[in-house]
Amino acid sequence: MAAPVAQHMRRLAGCRMPAEWEPHAATYMTWPHNLDTWPGKFDPVPAQYAAVAAGLSRFETVRLLVRSASAAGVAGAMLRQAGARMETIEFLEYDTNDSWIRDYGPIFVGRADGARLALDFKFNSWGGKYGAHDLDDVIPRRLSDRFDFECLEVPLVLEGGSIDVNGAGTLLTTESCLLNPNRNPGMSRAEIEECLRLCLGVRHILWLGDGIAGDDTDGHIDDLARFVSRNTIVAVIEKDPADENYQALAENLNRLRKMRDQDGNLFRIQTLPMPPALYHEGQRLPASYANFYIANGAVLVPTFGCASDAEALSILTRLFPARKVLGFPCLDLVWGLGTIHCLTQQHPA
Repeated sequence: MAAPVAQHMRRLAGCRMPAEWEPHAATYMTWPHNLDTWPGKFDPVPAQYAAVAAGLSRFETVRLLVRSASAAGVAGAMLRQAGARMETIEFLEYDTNDSWIRDYGPIFVGRADGARLALDFKFNSWGGKYGAHDLDDVIPRRLSDRFDFECLEVPLVLEGGSIDVNGAGTLLTTESCLLNPNRNPGMSRAEIEECLRLCLGVRHILWLGDGIAGDDTDGHIDDLARFVSRNTIVAVIEKDPADENYQALAENLNRLRKMRDQDGNLFRIQTLPMPPALYHEGQRLPASYANFYIANGAVLVPTFGCASDAEALSILTRLFPARKVLGFPCLDLVWGLGTIHCLTQQHPA
């Protein structure tokens, strides 16, 4: 038995984590404010962030966390300038440590009776790499009070960007992150798998290996491979054998081509290019087109000002024929070591 979640067995019975493409009630985002996240390059970040939030506001409600009323005023002005639909943006005054709400926000599951539960996994700042994270760690509970949803605390360290599900019983993750001793050193692979099955309603767990260079999350899946339908996975590949990402991504692709879904069927595997290596102040940046966000009626895709942007957008347009695929410049955002998926967390309808 997975001891950390045994106390929630009755509440979690029959629960299922929806796929990202299922309808959303809203998306949570956190307005950028921590200068240490983008050291020496913060000034252009709010405008790029505002463009993403404004684009998203055309398709669904954006619940934007801000530190204060004055911060809401600044954010509102920038969002209007970016063309946001202000009637679909809700400002929530909550202090936070950082903006990567994918990793500390609530993770929702649905019960067979239609009720929604939020899971509040422990957040330890990506394996204890950074400073204070106490304000981020309590956000799921604060949002549950505000929007009156049930929130269950799960004493397992897990970030939202480390998992992806197809909504039909299969979960995709990486060994380099979830099995890293800086997350849950007292738990075995089997125990972690049992927690995932019990909490998220998955039956089948697929493990990739290592993440991309420059990724401070120890290899989040949302920079590597994503479900785009129940039976289709899109994975990033590196075409240059001399690039430091080539071997790890080739190994992940090889694993994916052998993987089967919850019913024993092989997946349809599609590939996305990696952008050319991007650096800032000598540091390799974890730029990846897999860090897209699937919204109601749209897919928001990071772009990096290079020729591969067009190829990535074309591939995703083919994979999401019923959604509008939109690219957003993220060269400044990625200096914070994340882009669009990292900055968003869905609240299923």
